[in-house]
Amino acid sequence: MRIPALASLVFALLLSAHEVVAEEFVLIVNRDSGISNLSREQASHLFLGRVKMLPTGARANVVEVEPLRAGFYRRLLGREIAEINAYWARLQFSGRTQPPLRVPDSAAAVARVAEDPQAIAFVDAVPEDARARVVLRLGP
Repeated sequence: MRIPALASLVFALLLSAHEVVAEEFVLIVNRDSGISNLSREQASHLFLGRVKMLPTGARANVVEVEPLRAGFYRRLLGREIAEINAYWARLQFSGRTQPPLRVPDSAAAVARVAEDPQAIAFVDAVPEDARARVVLRLGP
């Protein structure tokens, strides 16, 4: 009886350790995008696919960092990742839109933004790449 309870506890700890929690998230865009800042509301609409255009009028290419998704959406929207996944599943099933591109880490997100003037991404630290500009900070 004690072993299943212990196994459940270990499994729960492993799952919670897998989630990456950042102190701060920053939204970044390409330096040449023409965007100097974004409001929290604008970011919410972009990352939920409700708005498909950047404030400049260019089509937004939204990028998510896979291991940071749960913390980011909790910080930005106050929602759990299961709710976000269900939201995107409904939209995909209806054929209305596709979820953001997912990359494996912050370095890949910074590289994507540096290459694409229409990209917007969140990362867990201010990038050192001069081609990326911070447009919103989501602190602890």
